[in-house]
Amino acid sequence: MIRYMIDADSAIYAMADAASPVNDRIGDCIPGEIVISTISFAEIALGSHIGKPPAAETLDAFVSAIPIVAFDEAAAREYARLPFKRARFDRLLAAHALSIGATVVTNNAADFADVPGLKVENWAMA
Repeated sequence: MIRYMIDADSAIYAMADAASPVNDRIGDCIPGEIVISTISFAEIALGSHIGKPPAAETLDAFVSAIPIVAFDEAAAREYARLPFKRARFDRLLAAHALSIGATVVTNNAADFADVPGLKVENWAMA
């Protein structure tokens, strides 16, 4: 059962530091309990493509351990209901998490504070 959806910032943090508190919490999850959205995957892959960390091989290893979940029709309908804000990646991710009942794992809780009904956790805080 999916409980958590990790955002791009937390995923990059986890990939950059194997000893991070985020990785500790990921390690506490049972398989399938934490996922990454195609939205966050695309955001990270774009960065990798233009030379930002993580390297493509690191990203591939990360998503071999944490399943990618596709942004689907239910997520698109949730997105349509959200108040507009400039951070479209964040809004798409929030809609995706809401559509599957997942808590967003992020280092940037303030970016999601105005999304009604969204649960958010910061795992970078030890």
